[in-house]
Amino acid sequence: VQLQASGGGLVQAGGSLRLSCASSRSMFREYAVAWFRQAPGKDREFVAALSRSGSRTSYADSVKDRFALSRDSAKNTVFLQMNSLTPEDTAVYYCAGKRTILTAPIDTRPQDYASWGQGTQVTVSS
Repeated sequence: VQLQASGGGLVQAGGSLRLSCASSRSMFREYAVAWFRQAPGKDREFVAALSRSGSRTSYADSVKDRFALSRDSAKNTVFLQMNSLTPEDTAVYYCAGKRTILTAPIDTRPQDYASWGQGTQVTVSS
């Protein structure tokens, strides 16, 4: 499945952005979807993930209560709503997909995901 991330941009601290991860075909029947981010000089880190069923989510502690996942199955798109942004959120954000079973636990390691989008830059100014 091909993924395309979009929605990044420049925002002031305290602001919001909504990232989109669009797939080339319906992936929700078979795929869990996650967001990762990578800041310059740092490893790629987990941000949030949505289970294949859409009923379970997982968030990194650093974004919990500020970021929220949702999806629009009709548009084959997963959204990451990011609120109360801080300069520490500045990074390239990637969405990733993993074919999985309905009851599988949510994976948070980049190596667990086989399908990746191209990334979208998020810059938060202080």
